[in-house]
Amino acid sequence: MRVVVQRSKEASVTVDGKTVGSIKKGFVLLVGVTHEDKEEDAAFLADKIANLRVFEDENGKMNLSLLDQEGEILSVSQFTLYGDCRKGRRPNFMEAAKPDQAVKIYEALNRFLEAKGLKVETGEFGAMMDVKLTNDGPVTLILESK
Repeated sequence: MRVVVQRSKEASVTVDGKTVGSIKKGFVLLVGVTHEDKEEDAAFLADKIANLRVFEDENGKMNLSLLDQEGEILSVSQFTLYGDCRKGRRPNFMEAAKPDQAVKIYEALNRFLEAKGLKVETGEFGAMMDVKLTNDGPVTLILESK
């Protein structure tokens, strides 16, 4: 499982011109699932995401977590994170999980985050989405469960 974490001041996702999810301060998550991912991978990453210390404390040091800041999450499924561009000019998506498996793991990640007391907004799995965000910092990290 691969997640791109972007610290944001605000973010939203729209589908067909309709806003389906929006947050204030927090994280935008771009979530990719591969074939061997299980719910344990989602639980591991949910814990990592909730406790990442990337928000500034009173001394300006990245020392506070999303939980400390009472931040929000905008979670967006992103199979293209498993695009392999090593050969040719068109990405190969063979490492991305099939939609029926990927949606289960993606939804598990969101449930695990909510169970930690975080507000989680989402895009629409499998849809063409427009994601808008004001990246804070910018702070962008890539997390993997393996």
